[in-house]
Amino acid sequence: MAASLTLTALDGIPTIEPGADLAAMIVEASARSGVTLQDGDVLALAQKIVSKAEGRFRRLAEVTASPRAIELGKEADKDPRLVELILGESIEVLRCRPGAIIVAHRLGFVLANAGIDASNVEGEPEETVLLLPADPDGSAQRLRGDLKRLTGTEVGVLINDSFGRAWRMGTTGTAIGIAGLPGLLDLRGQPDRNGRILKVTEVGIGDELAAAASLLMGQAAEGQPVIHIRGFPYGRRAGKAAELIRPKEMDLFRK
Repeated sequence: MAASLTLTALDGIPTIEPGADLAAMIVEASARSGVTLQDGDVLALAQKIVSKAEGRFRRLAEVTASPRAIELGKEADKDPRLVELILGESIEVLRCRPGAIIVAHRLGFVLANAGIDASNVEGEPEETVLLLPADPDGSAQRLRGDLKRLTGTEVGVLINDSFGRAWRMGTTGTAIGIAGLPGLLDLRGQPDRNGRILKVTEVGIGDELAAAASLLMGQAAEGQPVIHIRGFPYGRRAGKAAELIRPKEMDLFRK
């Protein structure tokens, strides 16, 4: 049988409010979409709906900018109150230019503006922004447990955000939370088709899956934040997105 990977955008996911039961919404949307969850399936969720369900909104009117935030705000041409939130979510500022502050996030990610975003924050007062989930791997694990309770199935869960990349233009889907599937596939020690032993090959399969899901999620007004995936060719295990974070001492861009 030929290998295949099938991705389906689930229909009818409503606007997410704080405290929303994402698992119940996914089960209902699966039924509307003609999808019956099976063991080994994967559900990819846009970061925004997880952050919204967890109430990760912040109103700029309630933020007081520090002198450091005011200084960086001038350099980056950004509201210093927003910069204060960026600093609060970060452990290090790596680069700053008009339009972007590149930081090492407290979760280990290197990304622009600490992942804080104001797009698609409907139903909230003006000047409201949305932060990343406090613990995306934990969020994925809890959702996986809720889906097991509701459906009896062992599915993988992936939380997806859009990151820029060194050397490359454009953003791509990136796994920031994983449960029930591997994030990193280590092929070192295995033979290639010619019998040669692989010495350095590690595959970021969590990010590959996130990028595939992102094609259906879109980046603007598509309104398809949950993607059902069937045919993921690697076995289940207790993976984490944290596996994909390169240790600082191995990061050639920060030396």
